[in-house]
Amino acid sequence: MKTYLDFEKPIADLEGRLDEMKRLAETSKIDVSEAVRTLEESIDRLRHDLFRNLTRWQRVQLSRHPDRPYTLDYIERMCDQFIELHGDRTVRDDPAMVGGFGEIDGQTVMIIGQQKGRNTKQRQHRNFGMPNPEGYRKALRLMKIAEKFNKPIITLIDTPGAFPGLEAEERGQGEAIARNLKEMFMLKVPVICIVIGEGASGGALGIAIGDRVLMLENTWYSVISPENCSTILWRSWNYKEQAAEAMKLTAADMSAFKLVDGIINEPLGGAHHDHAAMADTMKRTILDTLAELNAMTPEQRIDSRIDKFCAMGVVVE
Repeated sequence: MKTYLDFEKPIADLEGRLDEMKRLAETSKIDVSEAVRTLEESIDRLRHDLFRNLTRWQRVQLSRHPDRPYTLDYIERMCDQFIELHGDRTVRDDPAMVGGFGEIDGQTVMIIGQQKGRNTKQRQHRNFGMPNPEGYRKALRLMKIAEKFNKPIITLIDTPGAFPGLEAEERGQGEAIARNLKEMFMLKVPVICIVIGEGASGGALGIAIGDRVLMLENTWYSVISPENCSTILWRSWNYKEQAAEAMKLTAADMSAFKLVDGIINEPLGGAHHDHAAMADTMKRTILDTLAELNAMTPEQRIDSRIDKFCAMGVVVE
C-alpha cells in the first residue's frame, strides 16, 4: 500500500478513484479505458505541477518518506556483487552504519552508508540510522582498506544525526567524527559522497568529505533539523516550516551556496516513486564521476579536496 504525504492528498484522491474505476471494469466488464486514460493523464499533470513547486519543508518530508530507498536498497540495485564487512575492531559492529566491497559494472568500489529500518523492529536494530562512535570508526576502517587496495570510496548519507546518547559520548562520539574528517581529507583514492535522504549535522559530515559531494533532488543537508531549529528559536516544533525556509537546506540551496558539487535528479514524485530508476540514475552518475576523478593523480585529488572545503564559508575581519 502506498504512503502519501499530507501535500499529496489530491493525488491520493485521484489514484483512489482510478483504482475504483479499474476494479469496476474487471467486475462488470464495462469498457472504461478512455476514462482511465483521461484520469491517468490528470494524475500525471497534477503530480508534475505539485512537484515542480515544492516548498523546502515538503522536500524535507520527501527525504524522510517511509518508502524511500535506503543505502542497502541502492547497493542491491547498483551492485552486481556486494560483500558486507562488519565491526570497528574496538567495540562492536554498528548496524546503523553499513559498508563493504561492491562491484558496479565490473569496477570494484567500497560503499559505506547509514542505514535506516522499514518497520519498528528494524528501526530499533538500526538505531533509526543514527550511528554510534563505533559506526564512524568502522567507516574509517573500511576507507583505509579501500585505500590499501586502491579502490574508490562511495558514501551514502542518510541520518537524522549521530546518536546523542550518554554512552556514545562516553565512547568518544566527537573524536570519532573529527578523526574521520581529518583522515578523509588525505585519502589517496577517489571519494564520492551522496546525500540520499537526511543529511543532519556532524552525523552526516562524518562520512561526507569527498572529491565530489552530491545530493539527490529531494534531500536536505544542514547543521540541525527544522524541528530542532524551531524548538530552539520558538520553543515549539510548530514553526518547523518557517525554520526550513529560513535555513535554506535543500539541494538547490546547497548548490547555490557552493557547498555541494551537484544535484542528482529524482523520478517525478520522488525517489520512492521508482526505486529502480533512481538507482540507475545514481549508478550512471557514480560511473561518470569516477571516470573524471580517475583521470587525476592522488595529489591533485587531495589538493582539490582541501581547497574546495577551505573555500566554504565567509570570514569577516
